[in-house]
Order: sequence, then C-alpha cells, then structure tokens
Amino acid sequence: MALTTAIFVRALGLVYLIAFLSLRVQLLGLFGAHGILPIADYLDAAAEGLGAERYRFLPTLAWLDASDATLRHLCDVGAALALAVVAGLVPGPCLLALWALYLSFVSVGRVFLGFQWDNLLLETGLLAVLVAPWSLRPRLATAPEPSRLAVWLLRWLLFRLMFASGVVKLVHDDPAMPTWHDLTALAYHYETQCLPPWTAWYAHHLPLWWQRLSCALMFVIELALPFAIFGPRRARLAAAVGFVGLQLLILGTGNYTYFNWLTITLALMLSDDRALAALLPAGLTRGAHATTARAAPSRLHAIVATPILLVLAVASVLVFGRQMTGVEPLPALARPLLGQLGPLRSVNGYGLFARMTTVRNEIVIEGSDDGTNWLPYEFPWKPGDVMRRPAFVAPHQPRLDWQMWFAALTPYRANPEQWFARLLGKLLDGEPTVLALFAASPFPDRPPRYVRAVAWEYHFTAPGDASGAWWRREPRGVYAPPSSRR
Repeated sequence: MALTTAIFVRALGLVYLIAFLSLRVQLLGLFGAHGILPIADYLDAAAEGLGAERYRFLPTLAWLDASDATLRHLCDVGAALALAVVAGLVPGPCLLALWALYLSFVSVGRVFLGFQWDNLLLETGLLAVLVAPWSLRPRLATAPEPSRLAVWLLRWLLFRLMFASGVVKLVHDDPAMPTWHDLTALAYHYETQCLPPWTAWYAHHLPLWWQRLSCALMFVIELALPFAIFGPRRARLAAAVGFVGLQLLILGTGNYTYFNWLTITLALMLSDDRALAALLPAGLTRGAHATTARAAPSRLHAIVATPILLVLAVASVLVFGRQMTGVEPLPALARPLLGQLGPLRSVNGYGLFARMTTVRNEIVIEGSDDGTNWLPYEFPWKPGDVMRRPAFVAPHQPRLDWQMWFAALTPYRANPEQWFARLLGKLLDGEPTVLALFAASPFPDRPPRYVRAVAWEYHFTAPGDASGAWWRREPRGVYAPPSSRR
C-alpha cells in the first residue's frame, strides 16, 4: 500500500491547498475585524462565557491572536504546508499541522464553516496523519507499509459517508412529497441545488424516466456498493470505480466545493499498488513493486498511533450507531469520550441531501437612497440576473453565496448568529471587505441610505425560450424590511 498511500497523501494535500486558498480570498469579509461574523468578537464573548473551558470547547490558534493579519498568515501557512505535502516533504508532521490549522478556523467559523465537508476534511486529515510516513522525504522503494488499522478506518469513514447519505434520503424524505421514495428527486435537484452551473440547465430538462433511472442507480451506489468495501479485492475496486463515477457526475452538474475531490481521494484507499501502478506511467511508480518485503510501521509509530486509532474506531462506531438507530445507545462510559472528542470535529455523522428542496427561492438584496428606487446587489455566483449564465466555481466555495441559499429556507430573524442582519448592516456602512464578497456594488461612491431584501421564486427557462434567459422568476414578497442606520 506504499504507492496507494503516497498518492492518497498527495491528493489530500491538494484538497487542503484548495480549502485554504478558497478561504483566504474571502476571509476578511466573513471573519475579519469588520467582517460579518468577526472571529475576534466571538472569542471575546467565549472567553467571558466559558472561562478556562474555552480552550477545550473552541480549540483554535486564534486564541493567540485573532487580528486580520494573523488570520491571513494562518491561511498562508496552511497553503504552504499543503504544497509541502504535495511535494512529499515530511508528510506526517505537515498533515498534523494542517489538521490543527483547519480546525482553528472551523472551530470559530460558525455558519460559514459548518458544512459537512469541513468536518469530513478534518476527520480524513486526522486519519491521514496516522497513515502517512513521518520521514523527511519518503522514498517509494523504502517507505514502510502504512498501519493496516489506519487504512481500514479510512475505508470505514468512506463507508459511513456513502451509506449514511443513502439512508438519510429514505428516512428523512418529506412524507407529504416523497421525492426520494418515488425516485423523482433529481427532477428537482438540478434546478434547486445551491449553485447550479450551466450544465444543470440541460440536466434538468432530461426526460423523467432518465431522472428516475439515475436516482435508482444513485441508491445502488450509496446503499449497496458500500458493503463491497469489506469484500475481496475485486469488490473493493468495483466500489472505488462506482464511487468515483458518481462523484464525477456530480462534479459535472454541480458546484460542491472540494467535497467531490475529497471523496475521490478517500476512494483511492480502496485500491492497491498493483491496480494504481497499472494506471500510472512507469516513471511515477518506480519502487512500488520492491522485491524486498516492506518494513512494518516503526515501534514508536505503533505505540503512539494504535491507541489513538482504537479510540477513533470506537467513537466512530458509537456515532454511526446513534445516527442509524436514531436513539442514544451509548453506555455511560462512552458519553464522556464523545464529549471530549466533539470539539475536535474529527468523528462525525454524515448524510447529504436528506430532504430534497423542490422550490428554489432566492433572496435579492437591494439598496436605495430615497426608499423608492431600489438597486440590486449582485452576487458573483448565486442566481440573480436571469440573463447571466450559471457558472462553474468549484472547487472554490464562495461561502456567502452558499449561505444565501440556506437563508432563503429560513425566516429573516431566525438566521443563526443574526448573520443576515449583520450583513445588511455592513452594506449600510459600505464596509469594503464585505463588499468584496459581491460581484459589484450598485453604490460605488458611498453606501445607500436604505437596504432591504426581497424573495423571488426562480425556475430554469424552458428549451427554446426566445428571451435567451437562463432563469425566469416570480416575486414572493419582502424577506427583510427596509432598514437604515437611523
């Protein structure tokens, strides 16, 4: 597994690189001193409310300094360490530092860093620390075999991710409109997903029989194929092909950040050196078939890693059992374990698209100087102008654009942390770091006197629409009433 592990580790380094660079370009508008949810203010409040427990509940390097400059530097260090992993330099220590750095942001990022793939990256990253070599520059010909326990925990993580994603669709399907049970979910998905690219317009107009067939095949991949992970070699390879194929199809019709690439990276661990060597140029796999038996992990590695892996294994089984049964089957001794591990966000439950959204509501933020004539603030990626072609943005995640999709499902005053009201306040201030999160400001010289938000229902246009528009929309009323600094 030396070649497989080396490719997995480098692929994970690329995912970390994407994650840190994506965060870097929107960091100050989201979390800076004048951003929507400043990290420094959050930590001040946590210090007052939690006391000494704050370090355990919010493990973050930002406790040392949460200034804008330091936050940027943390992202820069993360990107540099990710490049080192890609280059094969001290992968184990670099991965440990990357995990700590990303946890530092996720712990205090709240709604903007609370997505399942943020937690999945942390869980994968921690296991990767225990499977990666710790030498300065590992050579393929002499690299030791990875810990078998760590390899199987990565496979177990992939099983939980895929199988739980299938189960939650059936368990949490809307009983009033069971789109997953009747296999019609994909007839809505392409239109109502968070940030559809232009290919989603074409996928949305495929015939219903094709949408149902695609949905049925998706259930086969998510509910049946995961069990092949624990089968013989050919079964594992077939599972890997199925999972990678599904992720590539999602990549072609959606903007799901780095999630698809992270899942493909996990699927690599279902392969082996022989299979990967057959696919790669010989120059890249030299040493993969060393004639001498590879050494086992060092005694020190076993002494340090094995207890950690056993704890993670037990915790993941407990979390998965609780998710699948819907009850709290935890023995009394296990609850403190999960309580201690919880803030590390490295043992998680998963399950994507539990309930299909069947109507696409979009929020349009507007500003005005007189309270009568209103101009829209255009977002760079989410639907707004009906004439603008939906674009590909993944693997970058524009987190404000994403959060606006969730805001449309939530009443104005019910948004967590009142982030939407804070956003409107920053527009009234004309805050440059927040305005940089938009495509352009309709008030380039000074901020407007009033802002408001209105709701629209969006639908893809029909094939042959003479207007040339990608969307059609209908008004659905006021989402946030007009407000001003007065």
